[in-house]
Formats: sequence, structure tokens, C-alpha cells
Amino acid sequence: MAPPLKRVVEALTELTQPGEAWTAQSSQENVLRQTLCHNLLALDQKLQQDSNWATLQQLREQVISQLTWAVRSDDVVWNFVSEVLVQLLCLKQTMIELLVQFVPPKPNPKSPECAPALPPDTLSISQQKIVQTALQFVVILGICPYLLPGVGTPLRCRSDFAATVEKLVCYLASPRGMWRLHVVTMALLDVAQHSSLESLILTRHLGDLLASLCQLAYSPNKYHLNLTSEEYSHQEDREKQKGLTDAEQHSCQQALRNLLDRVYQPIVVKELLILQGGTKQMAPACVGKTRTFSQTPSWLRRRCGQLLSERLMKPNGIQAVVRGIVEGAGTGIAGGQSAEAAAADWRKCDVVARILASCPQQCLSVEEYYRQVCPQVLDLFHIKDKLTACQFQRVATMTFLSMVKEQPELADKYLLKPLLAPLICCLENKGESGKQKTRLGRRNGTKKEMVEGSRQVGTVIVEESELTCCVDDIYKVYVVGNDPCSKLLESLKAVIPAIFSLYCFTTRGVSHLRSGCQEILLWFLQKSEPPVAMLVLKQLAGLAQSSPIIHPLYHFTAGSEGGVKLTVKETVSDEDEILYKKVSSEQWRIECLAQLLSNLQENNLTGDFFIECLKGLTCLAGETDDRLATSRSDGLPELEQREQQLVILQLIAVLCERFGHLILNNTVHVIEFVITTLDRCCVNLMHQTEETVEAQTLSMGMGLIASMLGGAVQLTSTDFDAMKPMLPRLEQIAVLHPDPVIQELASDLRITVATHGAFSTETVVTAAQSTMGNQNKQDDKPTKSSHPKETCPVTRSQRQSPTSHSVGAMEHGNMATPGNSPRNFHQILQIAFDPEVPTRAAALRTISQMVRQRNPDALSNQEKVLLVFLENLKHEDSFVYLSAIQGLSVLADVYPAQILPRLLDEYRISPEGAEKTRCVETRMKMGEVLMRSTKALGEIASHYRDPLIRVFLMGTKDSDSTVRASSLSNLGELCQCLQFAVGSVIHEVTECLTGIVKTEREPEVRRAAIHVITLLLRGLSEKTLQVLDEVLRDLYRLLKYVIQADEDEVVVVHAQIALEELDHIVRRFLFPEENLQKKIVILP
Repeated sequence: MAPPLKRVVEALTELTQPGEAWTAQSSQENVLRQTLCHNLLALDQKLQQDSNWATLQQLREQVISQLTWAVRSDDVVWNFVSEVLVQLLCLKQTMIELLVQFVPPKPNPKSPECAPALPPDTLSISQQKIVQTALQFVVILGICPYLLPGVGTPLRCRSDFAATVEKLVCYLASPRGMWRLHVVTMALLDVAQHSSLESLILTRHLGDLLASLCQLAYSPNKYHLNLTSEEYSHQEDREKQKGLTDAEQHSCQQALRNLLDRVYQPIVVKELLILQGGTKQMAPACVGKTRTFSQTPSWLRRRCGQLLSERLMKPNGIQAVVRGIVEGAGTGIAGGQSAEAAAADWRKCDVVARILASCPQQCLSVEEYYRQVCPQVLDLFHIKDKLTACQFQRVATMTFLSMVKEQPELADKYLLKPLLAPLICCLENKGESGKQKTRLGRRNGTKKEMVEGSRQVGTVIVEESELTCCVDDIYKVYVVGNDPCSKLLESLKAVIPAIFSLYCFTTRGVSHLRSGCQEILLWFLQKSEPPVAMLVLKQLAGLAQSSPIIHPLYHFTAGSEGGVKLTVKETVSDEDEILYKKVSSEQWRIECLAQLLSNLQENNLTGDFFIECLKGLTCLAGETDDRLATSRSDGLPELEQREQQLVILQLIAVLCERFGHLILNNTVHVIEFVITTLDRCCVNLMHQTEETVEAQTLSMGMGLIASMLGGAVQLTSTDFDAMKPMLPRLEQIAVLHPDPVIQELASDLRITVATHGAFSTETVVTAAQSTMGNQNKQDDKPTKSSHPKETCPVTRSQRQSPTSHSVGAMEHGNMATPGNSPRNFHQILQIAFDPEVPTRAAALRTISQMVRQRNPDALSNQEKVLLVFLENLKHEDSFVYLSAIQGLSVLADVYPAQILPRLLDEYRISPEGAEKTRCVETRMKMGEVLMRSTKALGEIASHYRDPLIRVFLMGTKDSDSTVRASSLSNLGELCQCLQFAVGSVIHEVTECLTGIVKTEREPEVRRAAIHVITLLLRGLSEKTLQVLDEVLRDLYRLLKYVIQADEDEVVVVHAQIALEELDHIVRRFLFPEENLQKKIVILP
């Protein structure tokens, strides 16, 4: 029968209770020795004399009979340690027997929330404290004194009590000390077999147990004995020898392995690092002097390194090592927030990265080490714990970069390719075999079957989570790591087409991947060599062939969690549809590329790319035969050559529109731009072709060089060296150009450039002043021109067209000039019908400005101005008809009573026959005019409410769907402006919208109808509940009907947006914002 659990705990209390006060002359060592002896006698008396302790005495004798060492000796300290160990073994046996006899009661169904009954072997908090005190005595008195110097933490560095024990118990240099250490260690491991006692032992004394086992198992065999079993059985010989046999040493090794495997691995790593130690220093507060620890023995350092390497090679070993070293360091709850703590954390992460990147000596090969460790390094990027994620990601990034530097080939195989695998799946390498395609689907041990014949439309090739993790990991390694080594740049270059395609897709909607893709692309362009970055930009723009390319069978689709996934797209057989998708995709890619380059304005890359595009325009200057010959020599078909030319033109247009003059941000860029322009002009001259655009760009380029030479820019010797390629080109222009003024200017510019600006003619000075807008200033430099009265080509062209000067002046707002007369106004009206598009558009803008400023000539010729705008509204060029739209809206804003009825009549006309298509386009433009006019009218739009609404409602019944959609769009803008004034006609508007939503077949018209509701709610805002009181329920039901029944996704999205607007309005009405204001009232 087992004794009560509390009886064993009382025995431990009797052993560990403090003694009585002794005389002052006694030293601390003597006091401790007398206390231990007194406690042993007190416990022995109770066990022998008290009948209540008889059961414990029987169990104690039973335990002693199973021991292999003598409990009693002539050493009081050893007797005390042995007795505590015996009582701990009794405690373990008692807890085991109590648990065996325990039968848990059945749960009470009436109170299922009650906690279940505790097992009888559970220790209370006070009992745990007593057991912990006993364990501390065993470790301090039975383990620490027998550890070799440098093994474990010395006693003097633990506490004042431990320092006293060190004086009391001196290390036995001996085999006796080894034997006692073995006894205590094995006894504690035996006690730790019970789960409750295991936690008490290992949480406080794991480091001491590891130190003891390492010493017993791996210390030099100075005190190990080769005893036979017969000799081993004799206790007397054993007491005399006090050494360890080989079997005991092997058992210690096995116990050490078992202990390391059963404990939480980060704690094991931390304890092994402490045990591995080295030369350390500390200053005890009580002494105030610095003491040096004994250096860790070399055999222990090597063994701890081997044990740490074994921890590292185990599954999740990397994470265990990182947690053991850096967890809780640096910023955060555990590590503090100081700059010193953060710096220490950074240094720790760097040290851990270097450790992980180096292959251990006991590993079979470096490749085997990388094969086991690299997947774990990649897993470190995906730690979810926010407190440790930053440290883990820093270690993972540094380890990744170190491995790439030390072993580039192995890192490419086991790190870079698994990291980039989802993006590689998006690409198609030319000449790639089917087996290679199959292998691309592998990531983190999973493999996707990529068999061409089994692909179906909508099949997910790369999951949303995989692409998200891939982009995030690339950002952490490349951008955050910011170590642009050649291997990293080379690997990233292979997937840049996929990242850019992903970036283009995310810019069409809302996705959290957009910023990551943008940062990765910008990092690559900034860190790569300029030729490489330029080649990549050409490939992204479609100006150069890239390998690999985006797989033609796949496309990106939106994921359910804000990410993107790669799926098999539907094949399209219609050639027109294929061409439309290709053209729209190329246009969008160019827009995205320009947006990307807008973040690189501080870099010269944008200007260099623009100059490179301009150089590509040189191929447009020759004749068709030469183009064909060039395309054949380049190995490109004629169609591809023309497509590249169109892409170049579109790129230049987009870059000029987005950046303007800022794209050429230094003098070298301007010089290269001029050289490219001169090249293009020389090619035209050689083929004897005359183009207006080329003539204008030549004039602009020569004017730029003249202004630079005239002092607009401070030129250096480097700039003049960059101008040297101009000399043969200027000489060729001076000989071949048909215009004598151009010839003379080219010759003079050549002289000025060749002399580095030391000699300049009047022609150059005049051209510079004309370009800079300073024509009234004259220079006193000597002239060598044979035609002193001629000016640069720009001024010459102005003299040939005198009205263009007046148009330019009027456009810049010079209304008070003497030339502003009725004659000039009529000339401007005539120029509005000029065949040249820029001239016509400039005249229209000038007329619009005159109308806005209420010019008397414009007021008196109101009808003519209206006819001019209406006629130009039919023009095909957007530069012209957009200027006409602007002019009509300004005219309607200034003269609404006279102009609006005419505009409404024009919008209402719907002829039949061949002119219907052209008339529809004109009506759409007129709809844009009415929409702008409605916005410009503002509050006075309510005065023209009835004719406007009548025309727009009539337009919703037009036979053409685009006109119906345009009418609804205008109706929405009008309702947004009317606000309260819409109340009396709201029923008509609501019925019209309801009928269109429920009966209209064209989804574009239904979208416009729902958009009208959104604009109506947005315009009324807080007034919605008052104005739409009678129809609000009908509108709400209509929106719910659309969400449930409409098949078009865009219509449903519009309905959801309208419902969100309504929800915000109602919430603001029900829960108005509280304005905390303090009012002071003065009482009379």
C-alpha cells in the first residue's frame, strides 16, 4: 500500500527546512553542514518511531533495496543527497500507484460545464515548491560540485548559497566524483520518467543535466574502468574504485540522446549553446570585481557543436535553431525597445545566418546539407507569429543571401528555383521538353501534373496562395535583402516577364500584389547594369524578343482573397477578337510600363529608354523597299517589323504625354535626342522623302542645339564631346537639305559645335533667341552669315502663315494686342477649317477662350461660332472634335438660353440610312457636350430641367444601344445636379429605369441605368430620404432584384455600389456624427 502523497512531501519538507540559529563564531559552511545533519536525524527519528510514517518507511526500504549505491557513508553531504533522491523516488512510486488505483467519476449530465476531477497524483502549488526546493538541493550538492572546470555554470556564479556550497563540497578529483555524478544524474532521469515530475526537473535543471550527461558520456576516459560483470557485482570493489564502466558510459550517451529528443528543441539549442560557451566574464554585485570563467574544454565544444548540427539536420531543425538563438531578442515584448537591443538582435540574426549557411563537418556532402536545409529556410518566410516573424524573416533573408554567395549552383537548385517555381509555371521556354514542363509545377514538395492534353478551361495551374507567397518571398529576399549579386539578378531576370504581366493584371483592379510586384520590378531596374535594364525594358515593351515568354494557354484571374491565380484560358477562334485582345493588351502593357517608369524619374533610365525609342524611329524614315530589305536582313517578317514600329510610336506618344519635358532630365539626354533627330532627317534626305512631322522635329532639334549653344545651358567639355557625333550629320544636312535657311543654320551650328562655342554666327543667335522666346534681344557677336535678314526655320514658317501667329498669341491669352481686330477674328474662323489638324485645333481653342472671356467679336458672331463648333464636331480626329466639344460646352455655359435648345435639337435628331452610323458618333459627342454643359450650369440647371429630361428620356428609347447608354449617363449627371428640383419628375425617372433594367437586353444600357441610381443617391446625399421618400423602396427592391437575377457581373457590381451608397446615407441618418461643442450661455 502506497503512503499518502502528503507524507512523502512532508519528508521532503523535513529534509529541506532551514535549521536553527547557530553561534556567531560558526562559519557558513559549518552551519550548512550542521543543518543537513540535523535534518537527516530528524527524518530518521520520525521514520523509526512514528507509526504514521511506517508506510513510507516500508516504501523507502523497498526503494533502497533496488539501488546500486550505498545510501550511508562518512560524508554528511552525500548522505543528504542520497536521502533526498530516495524520497524523490518514493514520491514517483507513490504517484504511479495512486494513478493506477484512480477511477475517474462519471460526468454529471446536469452540470456538464463543471471541470473533471483532478487525478490523485496532481501536486498542489505549495507541494510543487517543496519538490523544486529538494531538486535544487540535489543539483547544487550532487551535480555541480562534480562537474569538470569549464563544464556548466560554476557554483559561485549562481547565488550566495551556491558559493557557500562550493566551499563546503570540494570537487573530488577522482573516480569517486564521476561515480557520484553518475548516480545522481541517473536517479534524476529516473524520477523524470513521471510526467508531472518531468516538468519540474527539466524546466529548471535541463542545463545541469545536459552538462552532467556530456561529461559522463564524452569526457576523456581517465576515470573509466573496464570491469567484468563479476567484479561489478561486488559492492566493496565498486566503492573503492568509484569509476564508470564502458556500459555505463554507453548508457549515458543513450540517455543524452533520449533527453535531447524529448525536450522542446529551441530550449535544447539554447542550453547547448550555453554549454558550448567559452571564455566569459561577469561582475557579481556583492563583490564588485570581475571574474573569468574557466574556458570550456575543447572536447565539450566539439561535442556540443556536433549535437547542435544534429538538431539542425532534423525536421524543422532550422526553425528550432533560430528560435533557440534569436527568439525574444531585440525589439518586442521580451527583448525591449531600445536601439541597443535592436542592434544586438540584428547581430544575432547575422550570426545565425552565417551558421546556417556553412555546412557542418559531419554532414556527408554540401549538396546533401543544402537538400535538407534549404526547404526549411524557405519555410522561415511563412512564420505566422507576429512577435517573431520579423526576426525569422531577417534570418531567412540573410541565410538565403549567404548560401547564394557561397554555393551559387546549389543555391540555384535548392533555393532559387523552388522560390520562383510559381512564376516559372507562368512562362513558356522555347525548346522546352514536356518533362521539363512537368517539373515546373513543383513547389515545397508538391507536384502539379502539367500534361497538355488534360488541360481544361478554368483549370487552376498556380493557386492564389502560391502566387501570393511567391511574390512576398521574392520581395523579402531581393528588395528587403537588397544584395544585388549577379546570381540573384540573373535568376530574377528569368521571371521578370511573369512579374510584369502580373503587375499589369493587378493594375486593372484591386489587389495586394500590385505594390509588391512594382517594388520588385523597380529594384531590378535600379540594381541591374544599364544595358541589361534597357534590354529588359525593350522586352517588356515588345521591342525585343524575350525568352521565356508568358505561356499562351494561361492567363491570370482574380482570386477570392484579393490575390491572383493562374488558370487555363479559353481559346478564341474569331480572328477579330484575337486581334482586339492583342492590341488592347499591348496598349495596356505600354501604359503600365510608363506608370512603372514614372517611379524612376530620378534615374537616367527613363530618359535613356526614350532616346532608345527615338532611335527606333529611324527605320521609319526610309522607303518601303529599304524597310523590307532591312527586315529580311534582320530576320524579321514584314508584319512583325511594322508591329514593332507601331509599338515604338505608341511608346513615344505615351511617354511624351505622361512625362512631357521632364523625360529629358539632363543635357546628355537632350544631345542624344537631337542626334537621333538628325539621323532620321539624314535618312529622309538620302531617300528624298519630305514629311511635315520630320521637318518640324528637325526645326525643333536644331533650335534646341542653338539655344544650348546660346547660353540656355552651361555646357562642359563632356557635353561638347557628346556633341561630336552631330558634326557629320550637320554637314550632310547642310549639303542635301533643299531649304537654304536650314542649310545655313546646319553649317553654322557645325562650326559652333566644332569650336566648342568659341565662334557663333547671327543665325545661331537668332535661332536660340527664337527657341527661348526672346526675339527682342540682340547680341553683339560678330556675324559671318551671307543672309543676315533670314531667321531660323521656325520664324520663317511663321512669316509664311501670318494667321498662325495671331492664333498662337490669342491662345496664350494676349487679348490686348493691337492685332486683335474683327479681321483677325474672321481669320481665326477661317483657320478653324484648315486641313492641318494642329492649326485647326489651336483655332478652336482660341475661339473657346474668346467666348469664355466674352470677346465682343465672339458675341456678335454667336451663330457663326456655333456653326464652326458643330461642323468640327463631326471631324474624325480626337484633337479636333474634343476642342469642339470644349467650345460648345463653354458656349452653352455663357449663352444657355440660346445654345441649349439648339444642342438638344441636334442630340434628338436620329436619321436613318447610311448616315446613321456617322450620326450616332456625332450624337455621342453631343451627349458629351450636354453632360459638360449640365455640370457647368450647376444650380441653374433646374431652370432647364424639363427640356433636358425630356430629351434624355426620349434618348433611352433610341434604337441604338450606345445612344441609350449615353442618354442614361447624361440623365444621371443631370439628376445629380438637380438635387431637390428632381422631386416632381422622380416617378417618371424611376419608371424609366425600372423598365430598362428589367427589359433591356444590352448589358451596357443596364449598367448605365444602375449608374443613374448611384449618381442620384450620391447627388442627394443626406437629402435622399426627403426627395426620394415615395420611390426609395422601389429603388431598393430594384437593386436587390438586379443582384439576385441579373447575369452580367458588371451590372451586379454597379448595383452593389448603389446599395453601399444607400447604406451610407441611412447610417448617417440613423447614427449622426456627434460634434462635441461647448456652448457658453450668459444668463440675463
